[in-house]
Parts: sequence; structure tokens; C-alpha cells
Amino acid sequence: MSGMADTDPTDGLWNWCAAGTLDAALVRDAVSGALQRPVTTLDVPAGDAVLCDVWHVGGDFPTLIDCYMTPGDVAEATIASAVAVRLGADLLLPDDTLNPTRYVRAEPDGTLRPVHVEETETDDGTERSHVRVCTGSDPACAAGPGCSRSRWKPERPPGRPAAA
Repeated sequence: MSGMADTDPTDGLWNWCAAGTLDAALVRDAVSGALQRPVTTLDVPAGDAVLCDVWHVGGDFPTLIDCYMTPGDVAEATIASAVAVRLGADLLLPDDTLNPTRYVRAEPDGTLRPVHVEETETDDGTERSHVRVCTGSDPACAAGPGCSRSRWKPERPPGRPAAA
């Protein structure tokens, strides 16, 4: 049995989605470049390669990306940011709250910011749309726990002064 203290460098799972319909090979190349290690499909596992499944649904973030056997010694947000830069597309990745509508958006310039998303379950997978920056005052902030306790703090709406 392994524990969290183990140093297995291939122990994670990353679930992202990307804006735009992106080619699976392009996505795998971007992940490989960001990680500086091989990335392959699920049906061709190879050594220490990260396994990457890519498929498409509808919505504003139609490219779904699942990476298996990801390295435990790098931060997911760091790699997602680097992949967003390489792809020139926004990526959504789970944040550190229990709020089901809240994600971190990795932008093509490398910026990471908290957002809220509307989700619709379909036979093909979850479709995400109506992405908006988490401000702390969005109705979605009140619907779920944790926005103000997150590492990714809500952003102040433009034109509103900071609280004194």
C-alpha cells in the first residue's frame, strides 16, 4: 500500500477542458512540452509516459483532457498554465474549493484566475459555458463553500474600491 509520503513521480490525475476544438495530437504535444516528458494515448502506454485522453463535447470549452500517471512533483496549475500558453487557448482546471461551479482558468498569457462556470451534463460529457471571473459577489460564490478561503482569491470587480 502506498501513502502520500511515497515519492512515486507518476501518481496523479488531471482533468482539464480547453476553449476551442483542439486536435488531440496538438494537446498531447503541448502537455509533453510543458512536462518535458513523453505523453501518449491510453492504448499505447510506454514506460514513464503520461497517458492523455482527449475528446470533444459542446459548450464553450469543448476539448476535454484527462491526464493519467501525472508527476506528483510538479504543480498542476503550473503545467496547465504552460499548456495554455503552448495551445494559445484558455484551460479550466479544478480549484481548491468544494464549490462545484468554481475553476481556475489558465489563460494563453500564463495568467491563472478563479472563475465560475455553468455546467450541463450530456451523454458525451460535461459541457461548460458562461465562464465569469469569481468576484466574491457572484451568486455562484454564495451557492458553494470556499471561494474566499481558496488560494485563488476572488477578484475585485473593475471600478470597485478595495474594502477599507
